Amino acid sequence: MRQLLDALIEDTDRQMPLFELAIRSTDAQQCARLAHYCKGACSNVGAHAAATVLEQLERNARNGALDECSRQLAALATEVDRLRAEEI
Repeated sequence: MRQLLDALIEDTDRQMPLFELAIRSTDAQQCARLAHYCKGACSNVGAHAAATVLEQLERNARNGALDECSRQLAALATEVDRLRAEEI
């Protein structure tokens, strides 16, 4: 399980700059796609708090609320740090 969680954290870390770029360039569609992809990965390994943040991020991106997406990206970073610190 730890290996799956580590792979999820590594993948999410790679996606974070892509989220930032999508938000900065006001590419709501790309932001929503990234959130959808990451949400599925988090759900698959039981990272439900992160998946919830990503679900909100995806919804706001689809609605064009990129300012809110920036705040949720910060919340996602907090969740990833929490996962990183968990002992399994």
